[in-house]
Amino acid sequence: MTSTSRKAYGVKGAPYAFLLPATVLFLLFFALPIGYAVWLSFRRVKVSGLGLGSGARKEVWAGLENYTDALTDDELVAGALRVLGYGCIVVPVMLGLALLFALMLDSEKVRLAPVTRLAIFLPYAVPGVVAALLWGFLYLPDVSPFYFVLEKLGLPQPDLLDGGPLYLALSNIAVWGGTGFNMIVIYTSLQAIPAEVYEAARLDGATPLQTALRIKIPMVAPSLVLTFFFSIIATLQVFNEPTTLKPLTNSVSTAWSPLMKVYQDAFGKGDIHAAAAQATIIALATLLLSFGFLRAANRRNKQEASR
Repeated sequence: MTSTSRKAYGVKGAPYAFLLPATVLFLLFFALPIGYAVWLSFRRVKVSGLGLGSGARKEVWAGLENYTDALTDDELVAGALRVLGYGCIVVPVMLGLALLFALMLDSEKVRLAPVTRLAIFLPYAVPGVVAALLWGFLYLPDVSPFYFVLEKLGLPQPDLLDGGPLYLALSNIAVWGGTGFNMIVIYTSLQAIPAEVYEAARLDGATPLQTALRIKIPMVAPSLVLTFFFSIIATLQVFNEPTTLKPLTNSVSTAWSPLMKVYQDAFGKGDIHAAAAQATIIALATLLLSFGFLRAANRRNKQEASR
């Protein structure tokens, strides 16, 4: 191999050398654990006799048995329905507030925009467990200053940690923590809109409300799709909020959400094989919903572009 060919080979191989560390980390900490979980989901522990002594418990092939049990598990199905109701509250409220705050910050009349932007974003910087603990104690009637004020005013004191209000309490934590991040994404897209577009709208006599509805919102539609996509994934993976509030109320069971059910089966009951099957089902459901949503959004964009 001549020096020229070695140099050419080195230039061609340089990108792969730069990608190698990331590829190794991806395989070790992402692909390999997923593959191991899928492998565990097709196996189970067979117990012989009383399960005592060597060889009494051994791992055997289970096929689709764990998946069948998971899909017919009433607790897992109930948890999925609870998360669906939770998501119907969180996603529209959080994205609606994020869009509203982004439009307000993008207005020419707004004052102290950097301070306001930081104040809205700041809750996102608070860890999820800390935020859940903070709001959890604010929900407790015995220690909450809100309940103290309501009592002094003689107003009703609803129990936010029981029954239907529990969904609102959990949704409030997610909305409080996630609105700032989504607002920054949408606000960044608004800042990227050329000033000439706004100038043309003013020359045409468009009011600020008309400019927001007919220009700003349509032009930030890709950012709205992105934030909606992330919100769906986060909703399906809800775990921190109900787990943190569980010691404060009896209304949150150990299987309130699908991920809590996975955690309980894996570390509470010690059945890692059933938990692996449930986790795989949740991952597939998340993938299918995300793929379906992105495909529908892309189809709509192509239809609008062809008009």
